[in-house]
Amino acid sequence: MDTPKRINDLCRILEARRRPISLRDLMDALECSESTVRRAINRLRDEFNAPILYDPSAKGWHLDRSSNARTFRLPGPWLTAAELHALLSCHQLLRQIEPGLLGPEMAPLMEHIETTLAKHGLDRALLAERIRLVAIGARPVPSATLMTVAEALLRGRRLQVTYHSRSRDETTERTLSPQRLTWYRSNWYLEAWCHQCEDLRRFAVERLLSAQPLTTAAEPLPTADLDAHFADAYGIFAGPATQTATLLFSGERARWVADEQWHPHQQSRHLPDGRYELTLPYGRAEELIMDILKYGPDVEVTAPAELRDAVADRLEEAAARYRGLVRF
Repeated sequence: MDTPKRINDLCRILEARRRPISLRDLMDALECSESTVRRAINRLRDEFNAPILYDPSAKGWHLDRSSNARTFRLPGPWLTAAELHALLSCHQLLRQIEPGLLGPEMAPLMEHIETTLAKHGLDRALLAERIRLVAIGARPVPSATLMTVAEALLRGRRLQVTYHSRSRDETTERTLSPQRLTWYRSNWYLEAWCHQCEDLRRFAVERLLSAQPLTTAAEPLPTADLDAHFADAYGIFAGPATQTATLLFSGERARWVADEQWHPHQQSRHLPDGRYELTLPYGRAEELIMDILKYGPDVEVTAPAELRDAVADRLEEAAARYRGLVRF
């Protein structure tokens, strides 16, 4: 079987020569048999798209260096067919999450992977038919913006952004040190150190009206600090968890909720009557209230009192509106 080293060595030999090299010279250079050399040549040409030509007069092979010759390159990592299939699957999922992201950059690699998989009898078309992500509530992000943010993040560069906040309905200019990109509930968020407010902030990427990378190095923060700031509270809101909510679900709903993770530090237990009790930390209550409300009468907030009252108020407002007692 052709080894990665032999294919690389053959490629190196052909690239270094301007004249055709004979079969005997290739056998000596690669230290292998005639059949192995021919197999390596065919594989380099057919699987890796190398423009290898045979010169009958010189009785040897060479690379076509004309201007219309097809371009090729060997992939950096050598992967098995299963690994290539997994990589292509990940790319397919990424395309469904964010159409257009990495499209032009990944196209040559994806074309090579698809060709290689086809030779192994693996059908790339099945991925689109058998794997599907449904991003409910996704807010579109321009691919150029997401790529700019991701590149600054990976290169460790600061970003100059214009950001429009929905909650305050205001537009601000900020200099950010990107720390992390987060895909949460079908949308992208940038966790960054804001140099204007000198604190960690989380920004909805689709609200970036502009994003320009700077040459200044970003200020990196330890992952533990990011987790302490962003992961302790409930949902997308940042900051420390200051309170603990206790939710009581009906026995009917418990069969679903018991398999859900609402928070990494949640605690739960099944009660003797079939109901399910879920306890979790939170800071700001807005998102937690929305998640509670979607279960309607199948959940009851038992603590704390202010969260219970807030949910009750929202339910009463909704009931009054449906009964025609109040209007928007």
